[in-house]
Amino acid sequence: MRTTVAGLDVHTSHDHVAGRDVLLWHHGSPQTGAILPPVQAAADARGLAVVSVARPAYAGSPRIPGRSVADVAAGLRPVMEALGVASVISVGASGGGPHAIACAAAMPGLVRRVVTFASPAPFDGSDEWFAGMQAPQALRAAAEGEEARRRFAEIDEFDPASFVDADYAALDGEWASLGADVAASESYGIDGLLDDDLAFVRPWGFALDGVVASVLLVQGEEDRVIPPRHARLLVDALRHATVDLRPGDGHVSVLRHLSAVL
Repeated sequence: MRTTVAGLDVHTSHDHVAGRDVLLWHHGSPQTGAILPPVQAAADARGLAVVSVARPAYAGSPRIPGRSVADVAAGLRPVMEALGVASVISVGASGGGPHAIACAAAMPGLVRRVVTFASPAPFDGSDEWFAGMQAPQALRAAAEGEEARRRFAEIDEFDPASFVDADYAALDGEWASLGADVAASESYGIDGLLDDDLAFVRPWGFALDGVVASVLLVQGEEDRVIPPRHARLLVDALRHATVDLRPGDGHVSVLRHLSAVL
């Protein structure tokens, strides 16, 4: 079901999720917020309902210029309250990872645990933060500001070497819906992706060491988009975090482990 809650574009796996334990899915950058079939299947196997919300400037959610990671999480709190969910497992893929963690800070009584897949770590201002990224140009431009990021968008092209063979196999198989959703997101323009990139290289707006929920950081050892060093930075900053390093996996194929890690 697709609806508008607290001004945001919200997708739910059931007409009514009040009183239910939910998997709150934080989509990657860029996507539409639609519930992808493998996410639904993983949640069904664990008896969880799914809620997925398009971040501001994605799909039907209005833009909030200058938003931080914490701002997005704060905007999700009234959504969860309006839906009346009982508890949340906050799960984020790639660009959704920081937002999944932020929800644990914004809603400590509701978020039971967090799982991220290939999440970036907070930007520390160093060149080393970009090390291991096949194509860091967009984030480098974002670090220079919105105008620089918009200029880069005019020449931005996907680098096929950003994905390893396992990633392409996943996109040809059970995660084909992810690739289709990324393509669908293009019709909404670049503001969602641009605002995500800007938020990642600004202060996130909350203290990672204040997150009390357990956090599982699932990371592909061969990831060329968000390299494993970012998982190590996050585990050092969080109080109750564990890294689950997956040999042979890249940025997309690591999602194959969603059902198992739940």
